[in-house]
Amino acid sequence: MSSALQGKVALVTGASSGIGEATARMLAAEGAAVAVAARRVERLRALADELAAAGAKVHVVELDVTDAAAAEEAVRSTVEALGGLDVLVNNAGLMLLGPIEGADLTDWTRMIDTNLLGVLYMTRAALPHLLESKGVIVQMSSIAGRTVVRNAGVYQATKFAVNAFSETLRQEVTERGVRVVLVEPGTVETELRSHITHAATKAAFEEKVGRIRTLSAADVAEAVRYAVTAPPHATVQEILVRPTDTV
Repeated sequence: MSSALQGKVALVTGASSGIGEATARMLAAEGAAVAVAARRVERLRALADELAAAGAKVHVVELDVTDAAAAEEAVRSTVEALGGLDVLVNNAGLMLLGPIEGADLTDWTRMIDTNLLGVLYMTRAALPHLLESKGVIVQMSSIAGRTVVRNAGVYQATKFAVNAFSETLRQEVTERGVRVVLVEPGTVETELRSHITHAATKAAFEEKVGRIRTLSAADVAEAVRYAVTAPPHATVQEILVRPTDTV
């Protein structure tokens, strides 16, 4: 096992699948104790068993990031179980694409609550501990926080907001030793696009994705690894990872 993060403690939200799961595996392989957090606890337990069998220390946290009190409790239980907090990976997210006209307002509120408020709640809860440890916050944004296309208005709005929040946070805490990292993946082969319920938008998205070689979750986890294992005086502030085949 590598020692790059030996003795460090990481908390990953949305760790039951996709990028979060791959990131938890990477952090454990780098020597960190890892708290894996999500709503699907059975999947977390299976992941925890796998990581523990390889020698990692793992803490399972049932978490809905849209609940501010639950975010506070997730951080508290991680610190209690694992002895501190050095890395927070805000990864939980939803992508409910569709046109603005006639949109289901529930889709909008679910994305805002998860993609934006969830990041805010987790960051606020973790920040006192990260200031103490001079740790790292990784915000999993998206290429959708940099470029705009039709039928993704509110999803893109949440990611632009995460980017703005993260830069503000960086300016507030960088001189106190906390590094803030923004990771912006392009199309990744995960469950995310299965969230889309608008039939025409989903069909168009699937057709587009079918013409390219998508990223894997492990590709994005590798970007996170690069950022969190940088020396403390160096902040890898922003990483855009996109499929080679896209313009």
